[in-house]
Amino acid sequence: MKNFNLHNQILDLVREYYKEVHKPENVYKEGDRIPYASRVFDEEEMVNLVDSALEFWLTSGRYTNYFEHSLSSYLGVKYCALVNSGSSANLLAFSTLTSPLLKERAIRRGDEVITVAAGFPTTVTPIIQFGAVPVFVDVTIPQYNIDISKLEEAYSNKTKAVMIAHTLGNPFDLQAVKEFCDKYNLWLVEDNCDALGSKYIINGKEKFTGTIGDLGTSSFYPPHHMTMGEGGAVYTNNPMLSKIMRSIRDWGRDCVCDSGQDNFCGHRFDKQYGDLPLGYDHKYVYSHFGYNLKATDMQAAIGVAQLKKFPSFVERRRHNFAYLLKKLQKVSDKVILPEPCKNSNPSWFGFLITCKEAGMRDKVVSYLESHGIQTRMLFAGNLIKHPCFDEMRRSGEGYRVVGELINTDRIMDNTFWIGVYPGMTTEKLDYMIKIIKKYFNR
Repeated sequence: MKNFNLHNQILDLVREYYKEVHKPENVYKEGDRIPYASRVFDEEEMVNLVDSALEFWLTSGRYTNYFEHSLSSYLGVKYCALVNSGSSANLLAFSTLTSPLLKERAIRRGDEVITVAAGFPTTVTPIIQFGAVPVFVDVTIPQYNIDISKLEEAYSNKTKAVMIAHTLGNPFDLQAVKEFCDKYNLWLVEDNCDALGSKYIINGKEKFTGTIGDLGTSSFYPPHHMTMGEGGAVYTNNPMLSKIMRSIRDWGRDCVCDSGQDNFCGHRFDKQYGDLPLGYDHKYVYSHFGYNLKATDMQAAIGVAQLKKFPSFVERRRHNFAYLLKKLQKVSDKVILPEPCKNSNPSWFGFLITCKEAGMRDKVVSYLESHGIQTRMLFAGNLIKHPCFDEMRRSGEGYRVVGELINTDRIMDNTFWIGVYPGMTTEKLDYMIKIIKKYFNR
């Protein structure tokens, strides 16, 4: 039996521990290292984490259910499945579209999926691992998203889907991409891992990114918009896709019972499945080749507390981005500053900068890093030039490129970004601005 007095004493001590050990002092001294991202949390995350640990359920449970319903409610979608990472979310979203239950719309080996090379590899990895063919399209600068003028050229009779990310929180042109997908009856997967909280006006209605396509994905890795340490989610309004993705997430099983639950459907031992004996235990019937991609309830417990703070995180990111954009106009003759997609209100993950002069980026990055400012590349830059593509490049098989990836290569050579995370104070922003201006005005 639960000892509520002892339980509450422990949680009270956790609150005290946070204030003694983890509570940020927010004292910034010029020259202190400024990370591109960091966790922003308080005692509530720690209390939820310990509360879950004391319960010792460990796998997905009550916090998971609460988080899935809360995120669904926030985004305005019907279904959400919590997973163990954003990369797993992308794997699950793509795998869902390969299900035989989708009949002629199912993605099969050799089918093509339109995407971009200027991004994070795990948007593309599931396509390649399954045996489908990624079709790479160039991007635009300064939006850093797919060049919609190339979509028709990228299409073939093998095209089944478009799977692309909203780059660093900046939505891609959802109106154009959605119309293209509708025209050819293609699936649209929005990799929303760097854009949770971003909004886009489509057909006159403002919606969250990740909810406009057939499937959306999120990541809750520590640098992202909110964190569970590790974690991710897939969401949809399509009941069939929801059924498939939960099956594939949970080992591929046909049963919909939650962990620790038996016979929710009331027909555990009286159905016929495949060539199995009549009445074979439904908990061990597999309708898909699946995985175990579930998160733990301890991760979900952190997410529940983070989600309550999340709207304030988004507002601070927008504020920090706008502040940098205004103050860095004075160096716009030397660099290209980022622009939001038309009809969007981004929840920015970072502030992208492209140097106009070839060969300058590495010098700028070195200067900033030497002055305590952490920087990042736009992930892979051009993914198909990485070692993981060596064999495919040599063979000329396994992927297709539409035209030339001119801007993708320019990003690889000349682009970097700095942080706008919610813990970024005005003092830190001012220091970054000062150092950037100092470099370009030397």
